[in-house]
Amino acid sequence: MVHAKYSREPKGEASKACKARIVDVRVHFKNTYEAAMAVRGMNLQKAVRYMQDVCEKRRCVPYRKFLGCVSRTPQCKEWKVSQGRWPIKSCKIVIGLLRNAESNAEFRGLDSDNLIITHVQVNRAKKGHRRTYRAHGRMGAYMNSPSHIEMICEEQPEDVDKPPSTKKAKKFTKSQLGKSKLRVGGGV
Repeated sequence: MVHAKYSREPKGEASKACKARIVDVRVHFKNTYEAAMAVRGMNLQKAVRYMQDVCEKRRCVPYRKFLGCVSRTPQCKEWKVSQGRWPIKSCKIVIGLLRNAESNAEFRGLDSDNLIITHVQVNRAKKGHRRTYRAHGRMGAYMNSPSHIEMICEEQPEDVDKPPSTKKAKKFTKSQLGKSKLRVGGGV
């Protein structure tokens, strides 16, 4: 088995991150791309809940890139777009990948409630070739468009309070001082 290489490494510490990927999964690339981009930047638990809501058609996946012939739905107002769908098969695959990332995080001793999805990438995989019968004895291509999906989740850093800063006196140039005096009425 070949060692998988990710397109990107975690932004922060590698010990505070977990990865998950799936290769040659038979789901449509365009639908999977839009579903995966919808969960990028989300909390891991929120992303799982969101994908489950999409499977039950309570929320939709916004289509931003591959939106030819995609109809409009009022559920997309949440995302400030007008076009969206409910790609159930793609969402189930993404849910499985999220659960895999969660188990990888628990194995590494990370807090799964505090994980943020920082990187998601969906690539086209090699097409599956089949044939279909056409008129007049010809054959036509009948191909599928599978996907490779990879994901990196990182623990959200704890917020640190900003120390109280001492106010420094503003420094002005001579011309700025002169202009301010004219505005106030101290000049000629």
